[in-house]
Amino acid sequence: MVVLVYVLSALTSLACTVMLLRGWIRTHERFLLWAGLCFGALVLNNVLLYVDLVVVPEIDLSVARSAVALAGISVLLFGLIWNDVR
Repeated sequence: MVVLVYVLSALTSLACTVMLLRGWIRTHERFLLWAGLCFGALVLNNVLLYVDLVVVPEIDLSVARSAVALAGISVLLFGLIWNDVR
């Protein structure tokens, strides 16, 4: 059951990434790009979570997961600030 939650979280983040980036390609609205990149990082974060807890539980990937999540949220924060300035 836990594996299903990990997989569904990754798929949901992937769907959001695809929709946001498709919207950015159509409209060239910069915030859609930043949000899409953030969700792309969250996809990677969810995949790393699955690998960390299910595939290789003996290896601790929490630092890598946290770094990827921080990078994704930082991209979104940068996009929020940059979009407001311009």
